[in-house]
Amino acid sequence: MIPFLITIVIIVIIGVAFYSWRRYSLNDSENVLPPQPNARGLFAEESLTSAAARELTAIAASEKAEQLIAKAKAGDRAALDEAHQSGDAGLYDQVLNEFLQRCESDAQLLSLTSYVVQHELPVSNGLAEAGIKSWSAAPDRSGTARTLHLAALTDDADTYRRTVERALELWRARKLADISPVELRALFDGEFWVLSSRTRSSGAGFVLKRTLASARRELEAAASEARA
Repeated sequence: MIPFLITIVIIVIIGVAFYSWRRYSLNDSENVLPPQPNARGLFAEESLTSAAARELTAIAASEKAEQLIAKAKAGDRAALDEAHQSGDAGLYDQVLNEFLQRCESDAQLLSLTSYVVQHELPVSNGLAEAGIKSWSAAPDRSGTARTLHLAALTDDADTYRRTVERALELWRARKLADISPVELRALFDGEFWVLSSRTRSSGAGFVLKRTLASARRELEAAASEARA
């Protein structure tokens, strides 16, 4: 009898132990976190997508540039407007330079300059330099005013300063006889305010102000002598 009871007790103990172990295993499996996503794989996929997008953008930009250059070579000035609207300053300068290279006379340069100014397009330093060179060869009253204005539209203090200095050289050489000292000073000061406030207050703007102050004193002295 006693061995039988002992056997029953052992069976019960084993059953309880198995039940407890089974329950613990089930609970523990519920607390196991799901596998972590492959973070590197996600970033790699995003990187590939970004690279593909950049490549497509570059291809589209290259094709657009080729189209606008072709228009410029054909003499279609609408290419200037399209290049400016693209927001790509480098592309605009490239298209404008294409037109500049095709100018074979002062009349063609004047026509191109008039188009750019009338359509309120950016004036590059290259266009301004071409205008200065053309004007210097045959300076007159209207050309002086036009060239100073063109230089100011570049919003580049150095370009405007060099134009002022060139005008003074021509005036001293008596090649601007149709412009009085007072009128020349008024042109210098008036076009100065076409420059942006940022440009006027820059380091190059400070040098420009000194040049204008010196020019003002020289022109005032000449005007006083003329009145005497």
